[in-house]
Amino acid sequence: MFPERFKDRDHAGTLLAQRLAEYAGRADVLVLALPRGGVPVGFAVARALGVELDIMLVRKLGLPGHEEYAMGAVGPGGVQVLQVGLVESGVVSAEQVDQALAREQAEIVHRDRLYRAGRAPPSLAGRCVILVDDGIATGATMLAAVEVARQQQVARLVVAAPVGAPDSVAALAPAVDQLVCLATPLRFHAVSQWYRHFDQTADDQVQDLLALAWREHDAAAARQPQAPEPP
Repeated sequence: MFPERFKDRDHAGTLLAQRLAEYAGRADVLVLALPRGGVPVGFAVARALGVELDIMLVRKLGLPGHEEYAMGAVGPGGVQVLQVGLVESGVVSAEQVDQALAREQAEIVHRDRLYRAGRAPPSLAGRCVILVDDGIATGATMLAAVEVARQQQVARLVVAAPVGAPDSVAALAPAVDQLVCLATPLRFHAVSQWYRHFDQTADDQVQDLLALAWREHDAAAARQPQAPEPP
């Protein structure tokens, strides 16, 4: 039984980890959090499960003049997810879409440098990847993340979020091997309404959580016994 609202992102991630217990302690599992708000949730999930944490950099494409509404999303490797018929119906022009794509692709490059600080991204091929965000509204950014992960030949793909819009969650489910969402309220209007504390996640918080997760992972890896040299 889950609370009507989550206390904060850390609380939500701790509860989410309980539903993902089958992945605990597995070296092949990688939690990829969607910055910025998904990182505190993903950090709590990865720490509770004892698995590696990293980030999946995807960006929402805001509707011109109404940036809070997503017309799609973009990710590395040329991944683009756009609502069908926007240009054809005249809601936006092809030029506006191109400008939004270029702007958000540049932001992905900027944030990759900012958050990673020179650390190489992990290889996803053959791994079990758990994509984590603080909530699923339209599902556009998560769908872009799914496509990026699929391009990299993951062995198993899981999407996990504390709360999501029922229609968006149902639309995402066929695209992945498993979808875990703790709450899909019928009166869903925004992710923020399902948290008691939903402060904006700052870049320095993302950097701090990633740096801590990476230090803990590297230290744990160093403690693992080395395989003996062949005779």
